[in-house]
Amino acid sequence: MSDWLARHVPKIVLTPTFVAVVLFVYAFIGWTAWISFTRSKLMPRYEVDGIIQYTRLFSSPRWDTALSNLFLFGALFIGVAMILGLTLAIFLDQKIRIEGALRTIYLYPMALSMIVTGTAWKWILNPGLGLEAMVQGWGFPDFKFDWLVNPDYAIYTVVMAAVWQASGFVMALFLAGLRSVDGEIIKAAQVDGIPSWRIYSAIIIPSMAPIFLSAFIVLAHLAIKSFDLVIALTGGGPGYATDLPATYMYAMAFSRGDIGQAASSAMVMMGVVFAIIVPYLYSELRAKHD
Repeated sequence: MSDWLARHVPKIVLTPTFVAVVLFVYAFIGWTAWISFTRSKLMPRYEVDGIIQYTRLFSSPRWDTALSNLFLFGALFIGVAMILGLTLAIFLDQKIRIEGALRTIYLYPMALSMIVTGTAWKWILNPGLGLEAMVQGWGFPDFKFDWLVNPDYAIYTVVMAAVWQASGFVMALFLAGLRSVDGEIIKAAQVDGIPSWRIYSAIIIPSMAPIFLSAFIVLAHLAIKSFDLVIALTGGGPGYATDLPATYMYAMAFSRGDIGQAASSAMVMMGVVFAIIVPYLYSELRAKHD
């Protein structure tokens, strides 16, 4: 009996988790995929009716706006967060005395939820309460910073808040990468008289390609599933100016009572995630195999 338990205890322990994952993740993905091919509205209908929901989705101006916002937000968020994170990591890599305190300060935003971040930035950027009101109170009545309520610039406020929260995490990744570089190579380059900026640009940063890829994957995943930050900061507005696929899906499912349309948008989002993650996993597995 004891031998039987020794062999099967791992299976017994893992079985509930395995069943829960299969039921509440993969089964619901399958259910969502099925619903996306039906005419479901407020209540699900299970009669398959082709790709009508996808046709409606890609002919919807609001979905076009959400996709355009996703590409703009994703490009700026990923690009700025990686540049800022790398800059902060290089700064901390100089082994300054207050490195521990600065590292804590930079990482602190990542400990906050997106709802808290969005609410805080909503106060900061509110024209009547935040930055604009404060500067005008200093004696500059002509100062304006109304991006939060300006449809042409509101999406950039989402980028600002997201970069503020994620750049510290990217910094931590890059700092770990910088500290893992062989110190002998750096010392040899310094002995040869190579300036520091050249050491970083030609030796250290190129050797961190896997970390750049990992940071890109994490940030891309955060960008695609961004929901709570947008809801807390702009609510998707003004109008649909800051709508993203995640907020579009939520609106269709819970505000419009159109779960077929919500399901089709969810499947498109999952397809985008797979298009990013699968090549990454393939490259990792191939590298390990080689």
